[in-house]
Amino acid sequence: MDAVLNATAGLIPSSDSDDTKDTSNSVVTFLASLVINIAVALVIFVIFCILRPRLRRVYAPRTYAVTKDKRPEPVSRGLFSWIPAVLRVPDTDIIQQSGLDTYMFLRSIRTMFIMFAVISIASAASILPVNVKGTMELTGLNSLSMGNVDPRSNWLWVHIGFFAAIVWWSLWNIVGELRIYTHLRMWWLTHPNTVSKAGASTVLVSNVPKSLANDESRLRDLFSMFPGGIRQVFVNRMCKKLTRNVHTRDKLVKRLEKELTKYAIKCKKLWSKSQDTNSPYRPPTRPTTRKSWNIFAKVDLFEHLAAEIAKCNRFIAKSANNMDSMERQSSALVMFNQQVGAHMAAQTVLDYRPFSMGQVTAGVNPDDIIWSNLEISPWSRRIRGYVTFAITVGLTLLWTIIAAALSSLVQVKSLANFEAFKWLRGNSVVLGIFSGVVPSFVLALLMSVLPYILRLLLYIEGTTTRSQIKLRMLHRLFFFQTWNVYLVTIFSSSIFQIAVKSVSEPGKIVELIQTQVPQSATNILTYVLLLAFIGAAKEIVQGVPLALRYLVPKLFAKTPRMMLKAEQPQNFKWEAAIPTHSLIFLMGFSYSFIAPIVNWFVMVYFGLFYLIYRYQFLYVYNDSTWATGGLSFPKSIKQILVGIYISEVYLLLMMVAKLHAGVNAIMRIVVAAGLIAVTVGAHLYINEVYMPAINHLPVKRAADVERTPALAREFPDVLDRSGDIEKMLPESQRCAYATFSSLVPAFVIKLMLRITGSAKPNTVDNGWDNAEDAMPGFAHDDQLFGQRQTRLSMADWQPLATSSNAYLARQFASPELRARAVSNLWVPLGDVLFEDLRREIEYHGQGTIMFITQGTDITKAFKVHADTDFELDQAESSNRAELYKRMHNNET
Repeated sequence: MDAVLNATAGLIPSSDSDDTKDTSNSVVTFLASLVINIAVALVIFVIFCILRPRLRRVYAPRTYAVTKDKRPEPVSRGLFSWIPAVLRVPDTDIIQQSGLDTYMFLRSIRTMFIMFAVISIASAASILPVNVKGTMELTGLNSLSMGNVDPRSNWLWVHIGFFAAIVWWSLWNIVGELRIYTHLRMWWLTHPNTVSKAGASTVLVSNVPKSLANDESRLRDLFSMFPGGIRQVFVNRMCKKLTRNVHTRDKLVKRLEKELTKYAIKCKKLWSKSQDTNSPYRPPTRPTTRKSWNIFAKVDLFEHLAAEIAKCNRFIAKSANNMDSMERQSSALVMFNQQVGAHMAAQTVLDYRPFSMGQVTAGVNPDDIIWSNLEISPWSRRIRGYVTFAITVGLTLLWTIIAAALSSLVQVKSLANFEAFKWLRGNSVVLGIFSGVVPSFVLALLMSVLPYILRLLLYIEGTTTRSQIKLRMLHRLFFFQTWNVYLVTIFSSSIFQIAVKSVSEPGKIVELIQTQVPQSATNILTYVLLLAFIGAAKEIVQGVPLALRYLVPKLFAKTPRMMLKAEQPQNFKWEAAIPTHSLIFLMGFSYSFIAPIVNWFVMVYFGLFYLIYRYQFLYVYNDSTWATGGLSFPKSIKQILVGIYISEVYLLLMMVAKLHAGVNAIMRIVVAAGLIAVTVGAHLYINEVYMPAINHLPVKRAADVERTPALAREFPDVLDRSGDIEKMLPESQRCAYATFSSLVPAFVIKLMLRITGSAKPNTVDNGWDNAEDAMPGFAHDDQLFGQRQTRLSMADWQPLATSSNAYLARQFASPELRARAVSNLWVPLGDVLFEDLRREIEYHGQGTIMFITQGTDITKAFKVHADTDFELDQAESSNRAELYKRMHNNET
């Protein structure tokens, strides 16, 4: 066990002053880490600035690969022109283009940046001079920490007062941010752009009893008890054979498109050659294949694939006409006539029987549902939950051993014992680099694998939506990182030093706590440095997407459809990013009063990431399936509160360690304990006041919007005024209060608005009567729903008011039931050269195959080209409508 513990501590170099030479807490280690991280980050940053205007596919895909109302303003080609451009974008534009989830994430990063900016300045003016003038005669970076102050000195009251002030100010900010978020979320929930979507008034009900699932009228009567009644009930159905046919059909279509594209290129090459040589054109030999039941007989590949696709499409069409014969599942989607009815149903106990209809999710998107998990029984889901939680805890402990084993390979002292690394002995500069950079790099690399494992566990557990998996991962990953990265890896060096030395000298344990704990500050610094500079540079340069954007199209994207898919903006890894930022907050806040130099680098960390994320979300990321209305923000707040709690426990332990200092020490312990009590009170207040109003739509808000519909379009007044639209402040003032009222008192904002001349009286003609101008930051409905946004289901963009019941029933069914019995082939066969080939394939497709030849062609270099602005979805819809019209005419 001792070997394991020593190996675990080995990732961060030891702080033992009795060893040969302490490099981890030396200025050499710190400066080596600082110089290397800044140098590498600057190089990567300059590379990005040079490549950005030249590689739009990587660094600005949102300027062309999303719908026009979501596209940002283009940035000039100047090296640093993107910085002022992204900082000038108003908050309302960010919400309109990227959604409330993105805005609240950026807001949390900005809030933590401002908090640490204030903390850094305050600590430099208060506790840092006290630490420097301490009488403990520590050297290096330790001379800047609290450990340099005599435990009997009254100067420790400065640290107590400083920490009490920043705790109070942080809690005030948290409460203010939640107040603002509550108003923004209510506004988002009731805004016409949200309410008009079919999913906004729909709930997903799991564990429906068979008696109700088999009798939709009873299910309809049950949910009709809620306000407004219900519009439709969709009981989910299951047909494994249909699922297999749909998957098979899609694979066949993909293969046929690929083979036709390859054949078209060959034809073009031969045609061009014949034109150059004035020789007759002879088409190339068409590819063949063998039938599965007769390996000796070869058939034409195109005819064979078309016939197989037709067979699958006929089965899909037949299944669509016999949906009533399919097995009903124990889950249903219920669409209400009013949004408030859906939210009330999600909060109501629907049945007295155990677990019956106990899981109700409001505001669902069919593309977000994990359909395979809907049939898991409640007992099985709970057992799976216990098992996966136990695996997560076991994984957390196992990861400690894995990290220790890997870190032992880069332990400087271990390497120096080998003959090949004898040159390390006595080389303080190299030892400093290894001690400060390599261990942190290995740790960061190891942690990057974890999200994939946790995501798999939550999927196995039976989580019903992908959004819930991401939200639940936030806390699990934060717990994992807090234990393995912070408590075990970074802070463990102090714990182990205290444990080892107190065995031989138990009387010195108090002295060891007050001297060893501050020495872990260098470990915090090296980790923050790595993520602040290298991590931020890695985020903005997009190294892996940069390679994939050019390798994937050349190596794997062989058809126009695959090329268009490769051009789509990438998704943001919410579940991995939010816990990491919360971990950095924890590191900084817990050492804010112990080693104030940490505050400055945490401030730099959040400042860099805030700037980079503004650019990334405006020009790169387009995770349109992540639309929870900012529900990740309250979880981020809870993680910040955990950071404050741990910091307060640190302070209490430090004061207990100095208990021998007399009456002053007892008073300091009382103050430290009082801070914990204050935080608990604030936490309870938050849970009682704000959390209930966040998850669901409050009835009062629904009533206010019902009474005054124009209120739904107006940017909210976050100061909790009367809500009367006639007395509402001008929009510029409302935006200013929403941006700054959590940081400074409202009267300060009001004074600044008067000074700048922005505090103008409101007028009745402020766009309330004009639906198109009611919210300048949002496009009106015709713009929003006129085109399909990338990767959103049709149920999410189709206006609810213009959707028929049959259309909604199809769009809220599982993917295989939504499948159309028509296959569209998007291939570069528009030339008259391929007219006969198209007719032949359509013939063998028996009327279920149609071609789309617009938006793609073959270049003079005989390469396939796909137009990224081509509206493929609209073309496919038009083809289906044309085919259904033909089928109807034939039947007539």
